[in-house]
Amino acid sequence: MGGKFIHLYDAEQVVLSTLHSGFRFDTRAFASRNSVKKLRRNRQPPEIVADIPPTKDDYVQDENSASSFENSVYQNSTINPSRSTVLQACTITSGLIAALGIILRQVSHVASVEGLPILDCSAEVSFGFEMWHLELITGIVVLISSSRYLLLKTWPDFAESSEAANQQVLASLQILDYIIVAFLPGISEELLFRGALLPLFGFNWKSVFLVAAIFGVLHVGSGRKYSFAIWATFVGLVYGYATIMSSSLIVPMASHAINNLVGGILWRYTSKSSEKL
Repeated sequence: MGGKFIHLYDAEQVVLSTLHSGFRFDTRAFASRNSVKKLRRNRQPPEIVADIPPTKDDYVQDENSASSFENSVYQNSTINPSRSTVLQACTITSGLIAALGIILRQVSHVASVEGLPILDCSAEVSFGFEMWHLELITGIVVLISSSRYLLLKTWPDFAESSEAANQQVLASLQILDYIIVAFLPGISEELLFRGALLPLFGFNWKSVFLVAAIFGVLHVGSGRKYSFAIWATFVGLVYGYATIMSSSLIVPMASHAINNLVGGILWRYTSKSSEKL
């Protein structure tokens, strides 16, 4: 009996332990299932972000940002020379051009006196002045200034070239400085081109066209394109014609200097870039 009781007791312990283990397993499984269900209930559905195409305002903002960036880069990259630099360069360049013109005139005079077949520049184009020259100068100034104004309004490439040249030379100057940068180049260039080269090349219509072409080509650069060279060639033809008519250097010198001054003043008070100065 004792042995059987022990075996029955052992069997009961095994059953109880098995039931207890199964109960713990079922409890854990039930808890796990409840946790999964709870997580499923608490889980938020993922937000769906619609692929909205950019609007017109977005494009405008991007273009404005790009434009502002380009303008800032352009302003930082284009630095105009200082006032003293411009005046110094103008004075030195004009002095060298005038010196070359004087030398050529003197050499031609000496060569002519020595009997060489060279025209005396001083005799062909003098510094004489007569009252009717005032009318000629006035007509030239009106013709060239009005033609320049019309071209600035109708020829974009010429307007761009003129703007670049004026911005580089005139932007840092005061209004009274315009007299210097207008008269020094006007006087020195005419002394060389119409006072020396024009008589040396024959003092006729062929020499007028040749000197005007050289004058035009030398005006290319520093932001000035070939459109500006065409304009300078036309101006050179007018000054050459006036020189042959008057046989006086005063006429092209005065016309050139006054036209430079008028052009500078018009740029200062009409150009958008000059308004920022």
